[in-house]
Amino acid sequence: MIKAILTAGIGMFFVLSFVPAGLVNAETGLQVLDNRAVPEYPSYIIFRLEIDSSLGISDIRLNYRVDRDSFVDIVCDVKPDIAGTPVTANWIWDMNTTGNPPPGTVIDYWWKITDDNGNEYMTEERQVIFDDLMHQWQVIEEGNLALYWYNGTEAFARELMHAAQTALVQLENDTGAHLARPVDIYIYASSSDLQRAMVYVQDWAGGLAFTGYGVVSIGIAPSDMAWGKRAMVHELAHLVTYQMTSNPYNSIPVWLNEGLSMYAEGELESYSETMLRQAAASDSLISVQSLCSPFSAYADETYLSYAQSYSLVSYLIAEYGSDRVSELLEVFRNGSNYDGALLQVYGFDMDGLDEEWQEYVNNLYGAGGAGQMNLGLTFLIAVLAVSALIPFVLLARSRLVSR
Repeated sequence: MIKAILTAGIGMFFVLSFVPAGLVNAETGLQVLDNRAVPEYPSYIIFRLEIDSSLGISDIRLNYRVDRDSFVDIVCDVKPDIAGTPVTANWIWDMNTTGNPPPGTVIDYWWKITDDNGNEYMTEERQVIFDDLMHQWQVIEEGNLALYWYNGTEAFARELMHAAQTALVQLENDTGAHLARPVDIYIYASSSDLQRAMVYVQDWAGGLAFTGYGVVSIGIAPSDMAWGKRAMVHELAHLVTYQMTSNPYNSIPVWLNEGLSMYAEGELESYSETMLRQAAASDSLISVQSLCSPFSAYADETYLSYAQSYSLVSYLIAEYGSDRVSELLEVFRNGSNYDGALLQVYGFDMDGLDEEWQEYVNNLYGAGGAGQMNLGLTFLIAVLAVSALIPFVLLARSRLVSR
């Protein structure tokens, strides 16, 4: 990953991905004069092959594989531009057409060469690391976490690491969910720095969880630690949930995915609780069935969906214990559908959960408790919540797509 190239700059990529000219096979009459991959994060990677051959070349193909979680071995096969004598082949992976993977992504690549007689040859497999070298990264490591940052003191980084480790311990104690594989966290100095490091990202995005890559990228200024720690923990919990439940058959309901991340942040924030209280008082809670799908694009419904997701997870833990949540995640990992998993672990389906939970919320908040609140203050809190959460809440929709 980035550890070997923090101070070497772009030249290190040539050390890693360029191998001196050599023979594909001494008997083939093919000699590799140049074979390299030149990355320019986050925009593109140029793959180049130059060969000298005593035989005519009829075809050259570039094959590459991106190192990420997958249940099948996905190899991309592309036809490069071919010209000249010696024969050169060039192909540009333009991230503007695909979106870019996160920093630290490893790409394996090799070339297939066919001569005029139909004989096929293959170069050795090599690697290129697609890393963000615009910044002088520093790194601290603890357990399964590596945290990279370039702005702020080491104390700043260690405070973030402590928050992450504390949240992981609490999440495992309360749900049994834990990191099974290493995770890299990249701390950009601001949301704008983060956005410049991504080809396709909305201008409200403050953080991204690349679940299949085991990477979190987030913009946190040292002056914004309160928000930063909660947002980082939220994204990290998505990777924990992914690692605990990923399977080739089914996904988990959105309310469980987001609810576990909200729960990992800590206590529900006051504006979220206010919205939950108001919804209970006005009989406008969203059904559990509806919360299984991606949340609404309407801001007020989105914030309520997050608050309800937290409440659902909190209710299951408080009412039935952490062992049941751990069992639920394991059942989902085995590919169960939503109703089937709930029935197996709790003895009720989604409608049953909805009925139990809504009764719990109505008893907890109810119309009477909400009526005692000052409505003007409640409205103001809700408006402030909407404004503050736009960079964070809408991000979750794209995060689910990235899986």
